[in-house]
Amino acid sequence: MHIRDILTNKGFDVIVIDPSATVTDLVAILREHNLGAVVVSGNGRSVDGIVTERDVVRRLADGPDFLSEPVSSIMTAVVHTCTLDDSVQSLMQTMTNARIRHIPVVDDDNQLGGIVSIGDVVKSHISEVEFERDQLEGYVHG
Repeated sequence: MHIRDILTNKGFDVIVIDPSATVTDLVAILREHNLGAVVVSGNGRSVDGIVTERDVVRRLADGPDFLSEPVSSIMTAVVHTCTLDDSVQSLMQTMTNARIRHIPVVDDDNQLGGIVSIGDVVKSHISEVEFERDQLEGYVHG
């Protein structure tokens, strides 16, 4: 199974935030859309960074003063990405090894084309295992 399969079912839309938006704006977007991460993009198509709930919580431990700062001050600028043709298995390895839960999907021009979460990957894996089980049961019961 490939990332394209996940996004075909899930959808290709991605919520983005401008790097100059405030962290307060980010928190509102996270809440409004029930998200764990938002891609940071100045033009809506490039991946300038990614910011997660975890980034907010870690900074909150030092006090709330950072909420008026730009998102760029707390975002991760070096972002792991994948393509539509990458396998779900390779994405699982990347997420596990890098300890990340969200990976933007980019096209051949490195432009944003979707986002995949660990939940999407687990759901895909479960579907694949159930399909294989059903095939084996069909073969055994003939």
